[in-house]
Amino acid sequence: MTRLEDLLTASAERSPGSTALVGPDGVETLSYADLDALTNRIASMLVDRGVAPGDRVGVLAAKTPWTIASLIGTLKAGGVYVPVDSASPAARVARIVRSAEPTVLLADATAETLVDGLVDEGLPDLTVGSLESPLEGERFTTAFAAGDIAALDPTRPDVGKDPLAHLLFTSGSTGIPKGVMITHDMVSAFVDWALGHFGTKPGDRISGHPPLHFDLSTFDIYATLAAGAELHLVPASLGLDARRTAAFIRDRELTQWFSVPSVLTYLARFDAVGQDDFPALERLLWCGEVLPTPILAHWMRKLPRVRFTNLYGPTEATIASSYYDVPSVPEDESVPVPIGRPCDGESLVVLDEGREAAVGEIGELYIGGVGLSPGYWRDQEKTDAAFVTGPDGERIYKTGDLARADADGVVHFLGRTDSQIKSRGYRIELGEIETAVNTVSGVRECAVVGVDLGGFEGTTICCAYSVTEGAELPVNDMRRAVGTLVPRYMVPAKWLVLDELPKNVNGKIDRPVLRERFRPAPKESE
Repeated sequence: MTRLEDLLTASAERSPGSTALVGPDGVETLSYADLDALTNRIASMLVDRGVAPGDRVGVLAAKTPWTIASLIGTLKAGGVYVPVDSASPAARVARIVRSAEPTVLLADATAETLVDGLVDEGLPDLTVGSLESPLEGERFTTAFAAGDIAALDPTRPDVGKDPLAHLLFTSGSTGIPKGVMITHDMVSAFVDWALGHFGTKPGDRISGHPPLHFDLSTFDIYATLAAGAELHLVPASLGLDARRTAAFIRDRELTQWFSVPSVLTYLARFDAVGQDDFPALERLLWCGEVLPTPILAHWMRKLPRVRFTNLYGPTEATIASSYYDVPSVPEDESVPVPIGRPCDGESLVVLDEGREAAVGEIGELYIGGVGLSPGYWRDQEKTDAAFVTGPDGERIYKTGDLARADADGVVHFLGRTDSQIKSRGYRIELGEIETAVNTVSGVRECAVVGVDLGGFEGTTICCAYSVTEGAELPVNDMRRAVGTLVPRYMVPAKWLVLDELPKNVNGKIDRPVLRERFRPAPKESE
């Protein structure tokens, strides 16, 4: 199987002068030859700083051409990169760093305060390389910077290889993020399928919307480089500005847009897409959560020439395991879009109490095939719990999703079996948020639930809590405290302060009752 860094090198040899990366500002660009040379230099610097095959390299930086180059440079050094959200609290990032034990941290100015915070969290011996000029941290010293890298010879170092490409840390129910191991073979298999299925070609202009610690970005990067196409990095500053996002698609003349459904929902709600808009756009893909069928129908009517595809799959099975090409505007907008059929080399298995469910029967969805991760980084117990043996002896992953297969073999997603939710495209364990809330001084007990309130962001995170006797803990104080412990997208949007949380007959917190408490009361008829 082709290694991921070799996808870039092959395209650079075929078409060295073609544009590979376009920065968020639209000004900074790198050709395939320039990107190949830069990644070789980064690899040489990492090897010089002690990175050996299999060593981890943490990446705490904004999404720029240099940051993309640092990921590929790590692979060329034989290393395993660990992209981390630099907007996360230092306490959470410190847990990831302690788990991954990176030999080097690559950072930019956006992570300067965070790296200082890591030192405060008890990580004083960090080797920090800057992707820009030297950083001015108060508690750390920059070991090397962009200028040092630029001075190196662009010859690729001759090093050993490791089967792992990167670690992606996802939300963990115990409050400790889980590192999913992703191999070169896993990503290469998906890229091979995607290039054939979507027909990606040189000259295509592909969006790079998801953050780099989100596994969807892996598809954007490596499928684009393998095809010799252009990757246009979407600025994080667009946020949920619907009209600026639409203008980006239009002005960059993108041929492919790939994002989580909440972005598509937001653009539709603000009517930011005109009739027959985006004349260059050929395909629109989404993954990460359910796209409401009325929103899909809105897009399909606006863009009748565009091909629409729903992709489905957890991080543990590499980007996506199944696909559904929507054939036409849905006639019944109350029917959810299927997650479809398995990609080449993948399998979807619906099990009911250990046996394969009959056609139309609801069961738990498991995934098998070439996309499966080896497991969780240094956590055999969690690996054994999630990756099990199927009825036919195949190794399969327990998704925690409910599904059914119809008579045509098309699989339909029906919801979650546990407390894991999707909000704004992020997979979130509500237990991790509860762990954070319970660490706040004054909290007696709490419960975090996901409630579908019909918003564009997907499931809304809601928290109910009670306080210890004599304590005062207003919602604003609670929100600020939790915001120092978890990423912004995991901070609950709705809060309830209760004297006592409701309990069921077993004395456990009654979460169904809480969910109803968070739902708005129905309007009285006039």
